[in-house]
Amino acid sequence: MKLPPDDIRLRGIEKAAILFICLGESRGSDLMRQLSTPEIQALVSAMSTLGTIPAATVETVLKEFSENVSGSAGVQGSIEMAERLLLNFMTEDQVAEIMGELKGPASGRNVWEALSTLNEQTIASWLKGEHDQTIAAIMTKVKPDVAARVVPLFGPERMADITTRMIRIDMLPRHVTETLENVVRNELLAAASRKTSHDSKQRMADMFNKMDGAVFDRLSEELEVRAPTDFVAIKQKMFTFDDLIRLDANALQRIIRMADGKLLALALRGAKKNIRDGIMETLTLRMQEMLRTEMQEMGPVRARDTREAQSALIDIANDLARQEIIRLPTQEDELLE
Repeated sequence: MKLPPDDIRLRGIEKAAILFICLGESRGSDLMRQLSTPEIQALVSAMSTLGTIPAATVETVLKEFSENVSGSAGVQGSIEMAERLLLNFMTEDQVAEIMGELKGPASGRNVWEALSTLNEQTIASWLKGEHDQTIAAIMTKVKPDVAARVVPLFGPERMADITTRMIRIDMLPRHVTETLENVVRNELLAAASRKTSHDSKQRMADMFNKMDGAVFDRLSEELEVRAPTDFVAIKQKMFTFDDLIRLDANALQRIIRMADGKLLALALRGAKKNIRDGIMETLTLRMQEMLRTEMQEMGPVRARDTREAQSALIDIANDLARQEIIRLPTQEDELLE
């Protein structure tokens, strides 16, 4: 991914968008009424991606308004402002038609919100081949808690370099941000969207995976009576904490290596003995001893905490499976044997 040069100039449509922003909603609406629909679409598209325009740039583009903007921090172009302006002289249906593509879940400013919803492993895997400067630029745009989980995945040396570059980034030029948004939208988010399952039974299986075991057992009795066929299909798609011992050793060890801190020890404290022993057997003797010591030193733990730890391990397993790094066995495999 190559970033564009810094000396790129504003296009005519972008200068027009700045003019409309400076005119304000009322006067901007009066002027916009005289434009055709294609002209309005082009103008709104430019307006929604302008972001923050420094006062100096506004003064250069709009000399006649320099007295009004020279003492300010600039103007802000946004998709919300553009929509409010259109609503002053168009019906809601007309505005919806013009804004349709712009207000998609992965457009404009929402690209970074959409990116922040992805798993950190997915983001890191996609970025691992990029230059550290590009990674740093993207990490400054996502939510801080997401960046905090993604950056360490590049390893100590790259993490230090990426973080240093992030510190030195003040404000990305508009054209750089726009290029990053387009690449993230068209490559990562598009790929993630294709991999997202819209299977309602899979969604129910994911929900049941998160449910307390005792609660699920009680609910199962009801569902086996009320929706027996659908419930069988859902159970075939489920992957629970107890299913971890059905993974091959390499897959299980990969999950364990990705577990943070005392997550595994906490999860095993609430596991059935055969499950705990099965997971232990995949570890080296030294790791087994360390894990047993860690579990003993914990003292009493809450059942809710152990369930949350088990759920976190299942999340890791599901994320790796979605990236096709490991394959998860399900109840469906047993039926085929």
